[in-house]
Amino acid sequence: MLPPRWFVRSAWVAHKLLLRVTSDRGLHPPTPERCGILRLHTVGRRSGEPRAVVLCYIEDEGRLVTLAMNGWDPADPAWWLNLKARPSATVDTAGGPRAVSASRATGAERDRLWAYLHSVKGYGDLEESSARRGRETAVVVLTPEASN
Repeated sequence: MLPPRWFVRSAWVAHKLLLRVTSDRGLHPPTPERCGILRLHTVGRRSGEPRAVVLCYIEDEGRLVTLAMNGWDPADPAWWLNLKARPSATVDTAGGPRAVSASRATGAERDRLWAYLHSVKGYGDLEESSARRGRETAVVVLTPEASN
């Protein structure tokens, strides 16, 4: 059973606040056993205002990979909708900030990344949780943009 929506949102707010007051010490790189934590900065697709969200991620060939999940709610998270409208974004990681471009993994690449995510702590039972959504969860790939 999933926790109530208000609890999930409160946990997200608390996590963002904790990162802010600890000067981002909670951001950490992924390990083979555990997902990393990053902060993603997007621009609101309707408001044009800056937005930030804390996400669990893995690395794959220099790219950062996460799931477009909204506490396993059927709706896509706002940050993913923002990225679909404007794929350029910035991430804060333990190694510092970097510019990225977002895309959705498809086909064999999605299958490979989904299988890898199964082995990483932090995501739980993906099959059971994603079944609750009633539709496929997007695997989001954040590719570093070339420095000018």
